[in-house]
Amino acid sequence: MPVITRPAIAATAAGALLLLSACGGSSETNTSDVAAGGSSNYPVTVENCGADVTFTTEPERVVLLKSASVPYLQALGVLGDVTARAGQYPEAYYDDATNAALAKIPLLTDKTDTSGHLQISKEIVISQEPDLVLGETDNLNRETLDAVSIPLMEEPGLCGEGLSDPGFDDIYSQMETYGKVFDRQSEADQAVAALKERLASVEKSAAGTEPRTAAVLYPTVGGGVTYAYGTRSMAQPQLEAAGFTNVFGDVDERVFEVTLEKLIGLNPDVLILLYSDGDPEAVTKSITDLPGAEKLTAVANGDVMPQLFNFTEPPSPLAIDGLEAIMERFGSQS
Repeated sequence: MPVITRPAIAATAAGALLLLSACGGSSETNTSDVAAGGSSNYPVTVENCGADVTFTTEPERVVLLKSASVPYLQALGVLGDVTARAGQYPEAYYDDATNAALAKIPLLTDKTDTSGHLQISKEIVISQEPDLVLGETDNLNRETLDAVSIPLMEEPGLCGEGLSDPGFDDIYSQMETYGKVFDRQSEADQAVAALKERLASVEKSAAGTEPRTAAVLYPTVGGGVTYAYGTRSMAQPQLEAAGFTNVFGDVDERVFEVTLEKLIGLNPDVLILLYSDGDPEAVTKSITDLPGAEKLTAVANGDVMPQLFNFTEPPSPLAIDGLEAIMERFGSQS
């Protein structure tokens, strides 16, 4: 679903496990000695959505409210620390091992509203006694959980005003951040190295393709608003890495409404249609069946590709999976 983010909520001090205070600047970690018997890597402080989040020990009761952090946790070998999850976790995102691990985690609810936002009460989440919640919802934000001394982390691309210039470096940085939180720095380094190698391989392949334009959209199945992604989304660097020019590359926004008339005027060679769940064919038809859509070059040539949302947004290892899928579909043209 397109997530049009709200201003970040500054956090205040909250309990012994978590200390939150307003902050600015980039992510950094502060370590000091802890009591005898504890890890020398704690306490550890990371910046998240404009707040400092401090852990005195490794989180061992994690509740997931969004799927975006799953590939990070799996890469670090800490998905087993998740004790409950809510929302939707399409199997197409993950390999067999990750899907098997997710299947073992109790699902609190996968209920969403018509716009795809998770519907869950704060009481249900709090009853799980988490020492970390990953992902923010409309009624479960940092301020709400701070009141009961539960730390929250959101993917940087989905909090506050998002990222002003998102890119693959943000994926590497977030992997390193989770490595610090879970005391898995070595695993994080290895995961980042592997991701960089995969990105370099795609960029090398894209260098031999002909110049083409593209648009990344989020259509409403069944009729309604169509959204497009600009330079403040991961769609921008993803398209660039695949050798495309984003027709909305002059729009300094993450996601915004767009009309069919505007699309026809820009006439991208390729359309990538994001969706959260459901039938990908229905997603494609939500654009191709629009009156006048046949005027689009992408539609006329059949160059329309539905892609699950997290394969593009927010910045995560899945964005590299999505990039590889785009190259597999369109990279052979030269």
